[in-house]
Amino acid sequence: MHCKDCKKKECEQDSYVSIENGQLVSGIMDSANLGSGSGLLLRTLHKDYGADKAMEIMSRMLMLGINVLFKQGFTTGISDTDLPKEAMDEIAEQMRKAYDEVDTLVEKYYNNELPALPSRTVAETLELEILKVLNNARNEAGKIIAAHSSEKNPTLIMATSGARGSILNLAQMAGVVGQQSLAGGRISEGFKARTLSTFKKRDLKPAARGFIKNSYKAGLTPAEFFFGAMTGRDALMDTALRTPKSGYLYRRLSNAMQDIKVEYDGTVRGSGKNIIQFEYGEDGLDVSKTESGTINVKKIIEMVTK
Repeated sequence: MHCKDCKKKECEQDSYVSIENGQLVSGIMDSANLGSGSGLLLRTLHKDYGADKAMEIMSRMLMLGINVLFKQGFTTGISDTDLPKEAMDEIAEQMRKAYDEVDTLVEKYYNNELPALPSRTVAETLELEILKVLNNARNEAGKIIAAHSSEKNPTLIMATSGARGSILNLAQMAGVVGQQSLAGGRISEGFKARTLSTFKKRDLKPAARGFIKNSYKAGLTPAEFFFGAMTGRDALMDTALRTPKSGYLYRRLSNAMQDIKVEYDGTVRGSGKNIIQFEYGEDGLDVSKTESGTINVKKIIEMVTK
């Protein structure tokens, strides 16, 4: 295990990356410094040595990775989700506590004892509180699974390195899938005042509102499977509709901004010479020449004085 944001030179998790004379002295190369949109390694290589050298290093990294996989191999299996009995008992206890908390909240709601949150109705407050309890239970289940999983667990390695997936995916496979969300909340609409015909009318309990208590490995009940299918279809449609929407939005923005340019006096102006910004980006910095939004003056001085 290693943390992505650690900057300590002496780190017990070996997460501080140090490269000297082309040798990896310490640290682990993962998505934190090689991933898309994160890490400064590739960006620094491109800036210091040019595009050709950066491409050459990237190609060597790729070939090194392929050769390592040829010799050692890396795969995930169903056994990665095996948990000891004590871990399963801990998860079951977490679920029992969460269900008890939800029952208490529902009882307070029916007895008019639940105080409403600011700018929320009592019914909305109940939904928010139940969501918080159930999501906390799922997160705790994830922590239990991480604590009982070996550091050599391939699925855990894949998640922590940033290659693919997350600890949440492992938690859903091994422990509990969790609350299925529709339109930003629990599943509420359905068959005449109930989500499915198998539940009582106006049932507010977790199982009746889209909470999947089982794991994918253990298998889902018919109602849980249906709730999973509902949110899966919703996510699929959302993705399919978002792609053309964002594409057209970008096209309109680029067309609207095509006449904007930085003038010699440093101001940003439109085609009619009207001032849009007195200084580009309100700080005058070229994003492509900065590191995390700031100019590394020390590095520039070192480069000039070499």
